[in-house]
Amino acid sequence: MAEDASEISIGDLRLPNRAFLAPMAGITDRPMRDLAARFGAGLVVSEMIASAALVTGHKEMIRKLTPSHGLPHIVQLAGCEADWLVRGAKIAQDAGADVIDINFGCPSKRVTNGFAGSALMRVPDIALSLVDAVVAATNLPVTVKMRLGWDDDSLNAADIARRAHDAGVKMITVHGRTRQQFYKDTARWHLVKPVTEAVTIPVVVNGDITSAEHADRALSQSGANAVMIGRGAQGQPWIVGQVAAHLGGRRAPSIPQGSELVALVAEHYEDILSEYGTELGVRMARKHIGWYLDAAGDISNAERRPIMTECDPCAVLRLLPQLFELTWSQAA
Repeated sequence: MAEDASEISIGDLRLPNRAFLAPMAGITDRPMRDLAARFGAGLVVSEMIASAALVTGHKEMIRKLTPSHGLPHIVQLAGCEADWLVRGAKIAQDAGADVIDINFGCPSKRVTNGFAGSALMRVPDIALSLVDAVVAATNLPVTVKMRLGWDDDSLNAADIARRAHDAGVKMITVHGRTRQQFYKDTARWHLVKPVTEAVTIPVVVNGDITSAEHADRALSQSGANAVMIGRGAQGQPWIVGQVAAHLGGRRAPSIPQGSELVALVAEHYEDILSEYGTELGVRMARKHIGWYLDAAGDISNAERRPIMTECDPCAVLRLLPQLFELTWSQAA
């Protein structure tokens, strides 16, 4: 794979380009990550894994350890107690992880009520004690993903990043919102600038990056080294590779159209069923089908309903070309 003009590495681990797929719980599972990697993403990250649940053998957390094909295996762990995170990091390392990422950014109430995710930004000393413990426990590079702060009165990402850097963290990713914003308003890329000025390790800017133009603006305003794309990749897993090619001055991979797109969606659907089993997989795949339809055109709820409620995989695969043909006829 061709390299970007500006090299980026996590410790000694050199990455192929500067556009990454963000970890999103219930979305960026192994099938989704494999597609993003195929289209040229420079990095993909596991879904957030609860370290305590992983250590106690929770099957869903163990499933999330499955590596993607063709890229370094980065496992993101969440937790608020050093012992669980350390033990989780060792399990991830034994499972073939190349990098351990610590989650200081998840805004969900279930996570923050457990004093993990972005709640850790309210208690930097505890957050940094977790970093110290994980860095000491593994010889793998450790990274951190965070937000700007808990709210606008505590924009402490730069301070936490500086201390994490001093503790041995090799890369920092910052979502340009506070926890209290959740996903409201717009990401404030310029507020990531103090983080890039505080450290000498790579900084990745995240939030509302859905195009090459957005990537350019996010990098310019933040001074970051790379971009991470989350919701913008829903229904268009090729977008990360498109942005990567733009940033590297290369020709972008072609966007699937027509029968090629139908084949891709069908492949993704069948891979989800393989990952989860038919009964759960059918339900897990529905949101992805909905996002693909959103990206393809304006399909009404009534037109979507048959495929979004169908439980027979064979019937779903028969309905796919009909729906996408409808989007093409509307666009003509």
